[in-house]
This record gives sequence, structure tokens and C-alpha cells, in this order.
Amino acid sequence: MKIYHNPRCSKSRQTLNLLKEQGIEPEIVLYLDTPPSKRELQTLVKQLNIKPSQLLRKGEKIYKEQFKGKEVSEAEWIDIMMEYPKLIERPIVVKDGKAVLGRPPENVLDLL
Repeated sequence: MKIYHNPRCSKSRQTLNLLKEQGIEPEIVLYLDTPPSKRELQTLVKQLNIKPSQLLRKGEKIYKEQFKGKEVSEAEWIDIMMEYPKLIERPIVVKDGKAVLGRPPENVLDLL
């Protein structure tokens, strides 16, 4: 099991704690330090069964200042998230080719 984690995010911390309470020590990917590759992001979007635009944190300052209201293709969103990993919704938990967003944290129980 793998978690794309931001330790400064309360939902991400809650999700990680929930996994640990279940006896799971997931691989932790600090995605702000080591952003996912283009292929990784494309795979995550497929595993989540969403469009790239649905993985965006639209409340982030950078989104509001640079992208809100602009015409951006789904493929371009992948490139934008690679450049600005802060825009990637978190946490993402992956197991056996399936992924869920830990919003709310209890969503990860679907993977167990």
C-alpha cells in the first residue's frame, strides 16, 4: 500500500493514522518533495476513475491566480500538476492497482 502524503495536511495525517490503526505501514510518498511523474499521475487518475481536473485543489492560491476560469485540457492539467504538485488533491492511497482519495479518511477502508 502506498500513500501520497503531505504531513502538513490534517486529512493526510488522519488517513495515515487510520491505516496505521489497521496495522498497515504504507509506503509514504512525500509528493511535494518528489512529485509524481507524468506517467504516475496518469495512472493515479485512471486508478481513481476521475478526470485530471477532478484531482485539483481549486482552493489553492496558485490555482486561483493562474488557472481559474482558463480553458485547460485534461492532458494539460497533468502537466500543470507536475509543475505545481501543491495542486494535487491529497492524500491518495493506492493498493493493488486501485486508488482512493482520503477525503474523508475513511474512504481508504474500501481498499482493505
